[in-house]
Amino acid sequence: MSKLVVALLDGTLVDPGQPLIHADDFGVLRGDGIFETTLVVDGYARDLTEHLARLEVSATMLDLAVPGAADWHRGIDTVLANWTGGRDMVLRLVATRGRENAGQPTCFAIGGPVNPQIYADRSIGVRVLTLPRGFAGAAAATMPWLLAGAKTLSYAINMAAGRYAHAHDADDVIFVGSDGLVLEGPTATVVIARGHTLITPPTDGILAGVTVRRLYRDAAIQGWLTETAPLKPTDLHEADGLWLVSGVRLLAPVVSIDGVPRSIGQATEELAGILAIPQGLAQKD
Repeated sequence: MSKLVVALLDGTLVDPGQPLIHADDFGVLRGDGIFETTLVVDGYARDLTEHLARLEVSATMLDLAVPGAADWHRGIDTVLANWTGGRDMVLRLVATRGRENAGQPTCFAIGGPVNPQIYADRSIGVRVLTLPRGFAGAAAATMPWLLAGAKTLSYAINMAAGRYAHAHDADDVIFVGSDGLVLEGPTATVVIARGHTLITPPTDGILAGVTVRRLYRDAAIQGWLTETAPLKPTDLHEADGLWLVSGVRLLAPVVSIDGVPRSIGQATEELAGILAIPQGLAQKD
């Protein structure tokens, strides 16, 4: 594994082996903070403007004052300039509420290696379980204190769902709301193909996916139709293609649902190719 690269937002490079978070930081004590993650390829951070915009949305939802994009770019540029781990890198942007009574957030950028499992998920696919989320997306959207659409540091439930999947002969999870509608994965957005149309659930009560927006935009250039519409678990089984889409994994085809095998989907190679094109370079043949 390559060494981590850590930088503060003033551009200072930090030794990743030295302490950075204080013991009384609310990010540690309460998971009170936000983050963004994206893939860097050959020094290019994918969809960085969009990820910084979503970071600001999450900050607003948490009533958390964070530095502006220019400050984040200083830290990001330092990470990119000091990365020596190969073509691919995972870039994480982190902001906690900081120390009690400090009045300012703790912010930093991290560059690290891509987990090799990510590449397997893209090529081989993932086996998923459908698990109840405990609330309906539409209901959660009316209760902002649940922070259902914010990308917070409070990922214990998401990680527990992943461990549950691994303990039950699966790789990942798709959450289903109490109203029976599909929501999202613990770290990904759900997308299906119905013919030549891509469909993803509404963002009520779930995180708005940056990578899905890119996929929709560039797939439309290539002639795909795109929709946002409610989905039921039966729609997942009946779909011509089913994928988990996220900023680092990009496009992972689902190859079984609750132990029932399904096709990897004929469109997987095409859509993966569309997502692999650098931003702004997709062109219609």
